Amino acid sequence: MLRVGLTGGLASGKSSVGEMLQARGAHVLQADRLAQELMKPGLPVYDAVVKHFGPEIVKPDGTIHRVKLAGIVFPGRIEELNRIVHPAVIRRQGEWMDEIGAREPHAVAIVEAALIVEAGAGRQFQKLIVVTCSLEQKVERFAKRLGVSLEDARAEVERRMAAQVADEVKVKNADFVIDNSGSAEQLEPQVEKVWAELKRLASS
Repeated sequence: MLRVGLTGGLASGKSSVGEMLQARGAHVLQADRLAQELMKPGLPVYDAVVKHFGPEIVKPDGTIHRVKLAGIVFPGRIEELNRIVHPAVIRRQGEWMDEIGAREPHAVAIVEAALIVEAGAGRQFQKLIVVTCSLEQKVERFAKRLGVSLEDARAEVERRMAAQVADEVKVKNADFVIDNSGSAEQLEPQVEKVWAELKRLASS
């Protein structure tokens, strides 16, 4: 089985690439969704996050208010959150890949995560895919995603990017680089080329 990390900066289009790879037969796990699962009330990660950042991040229904938490941690305190959440996420990612490999020896298992390089999780993977695009495109996509103005989106993107390793550094660590600066039609052939190589490696 081939273990693959899929990463890129905020709003670079990682999820779009992940969906395309999944449609071609890859198993894909989104680390962000996994982290959300681990931060559900009653679980150890939830308890640790609330204890560390205070009850003001808890909504009336008992769940963690992700926007409030993001407002607290970006950019200066993100390491505090990562120290709590990342070990549990990385452990569960590993278990998930082990489960896939036990069932399908020639599978391609992909973990989509924004902070693979930052979290030092690269050693979990045999190959790393980095998705890139321009800052302007990140701002536009983020604004569209959240329904906010371009000005507000730019401020938030720059604030969050301050807590991430620059794309140039991620690219240096990459086995595959996918440029998501164009249209979906321009993205497809790049994904197809990477997928063909991943399948070849998984089968060899």
